[in-house]
Amino acid sequence: MTTMGVSIAVPEPFGGELRDKRAAFGDPAAATVPSHVTLLPPFEVADDEVEALAESLTVVASAHEPFVMSLRSTGTFRPDSPVVFIPVSEGISNIEMLAAAVRQKIGDEAAQFPFHPHVTVAHHLDDASLDHAFADLAHYEATFSVHAFVLYKHEDSTGWVPSMEFSLG
Repeated sequence: MTTMGVSIAVPEPFGGELRDKRAAFGDPAAATVPSHVTLLPPFEVADDEVEALAESLTVVASAHEPFVMSLRSTGTFRPDSPVVFIPVSEGISNIEMLAAAVRQKIGDEAAQFPFHPHVTVAHHLDDASLDHAFADLAHYEATFSVHAFVLYKHEDSTGWVPSMEFSLG
């Protein structure tokens, strides 16, 4: 079995900027988690089913057009979860439709949490660090075109690594 996830990668220079900020806030996940918007959280797949999974994701990608995504300001899931994030402010409906299609196509329609498109910038840190992250990025803005989503594979030594990219349209 392999642990995989499906996400929209935040492109450079924004992805690197947010990853550097995450590291500066003291979040060790910055070293192993690329900046992304999750479409489908981690799930297990048998090694011999990866090709069929890729075929399914190709079908999903071809049915959705590229779109513009904007990230703006900060948000948090506290007190329920110790997370600070950059919310998606433009492209939300495109992401919601894409996430729903991915979940439906690969048979994982039940989400653990309500879907809220975002990029995590601090997770499992003390309150002072989370407060600092929230304030530091309060005026953050980035806008970019989304042309693809990525199937990530979790590797014990390096964390989340892009395995395959699926072009939209």
